[in-house]
Amino acid sequence: MDGNGRWANMRGLPLLAGHRAGGEAVQRTVRAAIRRGVKWVTLYAFSSENWRRTPGEVADLTGLLRYYLRHKVAELSREGVRLRVIGDLSRFPDDVQNEARLAEKVTAGNDTLVLVLALSYGGRADIVQAAARMAQAVARGELEASAIDEKVFATALQTAGMPDPDMVVRTSGECRLSNFLLWQSAYAELVFLETPWPDFDETHFDTVLDIYSRRERRFGARPVCK
Repeated sequence: MDGNGRWANMRGLPLLAGHRAGGEAVQRTVRAAIRRGVKWVTLYAFSSENWRRTPGEVADLTGLLRYYLRHKVAELSREGVRLRVIGDLSRFPDDVQNEARLAEKVTAGNDTLVLVLALSYGGRADIVQAAARMAQAVARGELEASAIDEKVFATALQTAGMPDPDMVVRTSGECRLSNFLLWQSAYAELVFLETPWPDFDETHFDTVLDIYSRRERRFGARPVCK
């Protein structure tokens, strides 16, 4: 969800205004996903690299996260949204960690849409931690090294039990994955939009779905001749 800062700069607004507008885009996106019958949406809300930003910006982002967890989860739940969190929550203040876990708990029974928040998440760290878990299981005698295949390895990732993404969308003209779901996105369709995230709305959501519908997904196989 790129472009909050550039969106604010172009309007002569403080950076926080861009992040707030980005939060509104999240709400529009969730509503659009529900209307279109999309069952899973993952938002890269805060990357492991975002901790390198200035303390003021990190504080602003943390404050917005705290606000949405406290004041918007009930609304999401009424819409049938289940909230799940991946990433290293331990780096956030205790109250934010508690709010996130509470949000997961109170929405656990919803099934209209699963909204996954990636918070302090990094794809490389996810893979390394999964490898460490596999190694520990082998060392304890719980797993044979020869039994580790892609399916077994995926069970040790933070996304275990979640479907791999069909499509990864990045806004504001950036054209890279930036350490997001590296293992899981192996066969995802990639879509890069010039639109900054705060301007992303239902029309853009439909554009993304249209792009996806025109892609031919072969997963390495030859196209079937008709």
